[in-house]
Amino acid sequence: MREKQRWLRLMLALAALLLAGIIYAWSFFKVPLAELFSGASKAQLQLNYTLTLCFFCLGGLASGFMAKKVSIRARMCMGAALVCLGFIIVSRLSGNSLFMLYLGYGVMAGTGIGFVYNTVISTTNAWFPDRKGLASGVMMLGFGFSAMVLGNLASALFGPMGWRSVFLMYALVIGACLAAIGWVMRMPKPGEVPAVAAAAAADSVDYDTKAMLKRPSCWMLFISVTLICITGSVAIGQSRELIISIDAGATAMAAMGASMISVMNGAGRMIWGALFDKLGLRRTQYMLCVVSVAAPVAIWAGLNAGSVALCFAGLCLTGISYSYAPTATSTFALAFYGRKHFATNFPVLNLTLLAASFVPTLVSGMALSSAYVLMIALALAGAALNIALKKA
Repeated sequence: MREKQRWLRLMLALAALLLAGIIYAWSFFKVPLAELFSGASKAQLQLNYTLTLCFFCLGGLASGFMAKKVSIRARMCMGAALVCLGFIIVSRLSGNSLFMLYLGYGVMAGTGIGFVYNTVISTTNAWFPDRKGLASGVMMLGFGFSAMVLGNLASALFGPMGWRSVFLMYALVIGACLAAIGWVMRMPKPGEVPAVAAAAAADSVDYDTKAMLKRPSCWMLFISVTLICITGSVAIGQSRELIISIDAGATAMAAMGASMISVMNGAGRMIWGALFDKLGLRRTQYMLCVVSVAAPVAIWAGLNAGSVALCFAGLCLTGISYSYAPTATSTFALAFYGRKHFATNFPVLNLTLLAASFVPTLVSGMALSSAYVLMIALALAGAALNIALKKA
């Protein structure tokens, strides 16, 4: 019964992060919003997504530091309320209220999702000290697939319902579901975690956030994951443009490429988690190095050879590589720095997304081929750091 209970809790966590991953559906939501803000530049609209990622990271950090004083239920309800109110604000936007888009979607919804993300992962991981990689991967699977599931659903509903009604519906449904899941979430009681797993967890050394930041492994992990996120973020933002630049008529392949990044990003999270548990940290790191370098190389080769197939393969590899980052952050935080301070250590390490979020905008003015020469260089640097990363 106890074993079934923790797997049920993992499924609830998967559902919560599937809903919370709505922030990654910006590429779908920006279509009607671009029409509403027809006078805004692409950079002004892109700023909203950058703000969303920034406040997502900051919300997770705030949730972590509140963990010792504020209950799981309260933090989940706070996150749910912020997402709900933020999306309600978006549903009532006018064409001259770009600031309110930033406030509702970027600041409020981003912060709320950060609260939910950190609370769900830190709570659910406590039930799986014996399978921390798999548990992290399953939860990240929901977060990665959200854009494809909820984004495509929203896109299909914009016509019959209108985008305002879709935002309002998402506000109410996501807010209510996250609050309901938060109402039943809790940490495991003594005896509810398998005895062998509990013994294994006791062997680890716990570092608080201040002590973690003094360790070389912390900064090597942070920089290597940031470099992986940069390559993935750039490719995700340019996925359609990459294929169209090779063949202007390949619109169907371009759309498929964008979808496949999402699929690989979602599925890869669970695959990396399972590999961490089965092969260990070191062997999984080596596999990541190969994939993370091969991805931008394939895209660069496809651009220069005029090969849609090579570029498409590179996008798929990018999705797999990018999916490593969130799973690795959670897994390494537990393996290197222990469980006791995970709620604060994890969101600090997760600031890699914040560091990487500005790069797609910075390289948007570069020629595609030149941008991917830079991505190859960053991938090689990330791979070198990954190989050198040890528990020190």
